[in-house]
Amino acid sequence: MDNLSPERRSDLMKRVRRSDTKPEVTLRKALHRLGFRYVIGDKRLPGTPDLVFPKYKAAVFVHGCFWHGHECRQGRAPSSNVDYWAPKIAANRARDARKEQALREQGWRVFNVWECELKPTLVSASVLRLANLLETNR
Repeated sequence: MDNLSPERRSDLMKRVRRSDTKPEVTLRKALHRLGFRYVIGDKRLPGTPDLVFPKYKAAVFVHGCFWHGHECRQGRAPSSNVDYWAPKIAANRARDARKEQALREQGWRVFNVWECELKPTLVSASVLRLANLLETNR
């Protein structure tokens, strides 16, 4: 059961950022330090990827584990209001798949980075993994 009133929950949800989130900024700074240059949120591409690397023809989405249904501790479905959240998260995942497919059809490589991969203890490994993926198969 939700311990907040509907009005308070609504106010809280309105404050959730869509861009420049902490995980996104963490990834951007780390990649920039490694010499990668990117475009932020290129609206000309399907789905407006969080980071676009034109040189590598690659697009990166930084997904919040909860919002995109990642199978990690942070991505657990809430136990309250299941009738709302289950279809909401399923629709987010379906939209993600459509955006990725549209980008791939245009010849872009698509990468997803999960919020849980950008925790302070995991950032280096996640960033290096992505850097290696970007530079391979250009």
